[in-house]
Amino acid sequence: MRDKQDYEIYAATLKERNRIAREIHDNVGHLLSRAILITGAMRMTNHISNLREPFDSLDSSLGEAMDSIRKSVYDLHDDAVDLEKTLEELITNFTFCSVDFSYHMAKTIPRDVKYNVIAIVKEALNNTIKHSDATLVRLTVSESEALYQVIIEDNGTRLSPDMPTNPLNSDTPGIGLINMAERVKKLKGSITFYSQNGFRIYIKIPKH
Repeated sequence: MRDKQDYEIYAATLKERNRIAREIHDNVGHLLSRAILITGAMRMTNHISNLREPFDSLDSSLGEAMDSIRKSVYDLHDDAVDLEKTLEELITNFTFCSVDFSYHMAKTIPRDVKYNVIAIVKEALNNTIKHSDATLVRLTVSESEALYQVIIEDNGTRLSPDMPTNPLNSDTPGIGLINMAERVKKLKGSITFYSQNGFRIYIKIPKH
């Protein structure tokens, strides 16, 4: 019961952040844009040298304010992305085979971790459709004190038994696998591929 209440509070908080982000963008952002246009027009038509510096200063200040608003809206919106919910939506839309999903993460997760995990899971599910005859995919997303961990595995049998432990070391690694590896590398993590008894992707991302 406590967990359900906590999640409802968290979901309501995310919804409110999105609402605030939209209002800032639509209202304050619009007013600042109009002020920047008016200031620009006044600078173009101004012929009084004493006013040139104040106009330049005003234009610069408005530009900084707009940049600050954009960053605030961006941060509010991105923080409102619910990793668990997004992964559940991916799984719901994945009709190729069944998915066993296990999720054990804190509510606060770095933005870059969230977005890269989502992209990697998308890529992995697409690869399952293209290259496997799997009837089951297991997706585990968890964290320990020092690491985030993502495990994606299927029981498919179409992969060659001669496939190396790390397909990235083969002569013709798939583009999807390369994309996953590059994303993990940016997060200072490690990714390992296994091809025994299906296909398994094991990712470890250190907490910074």
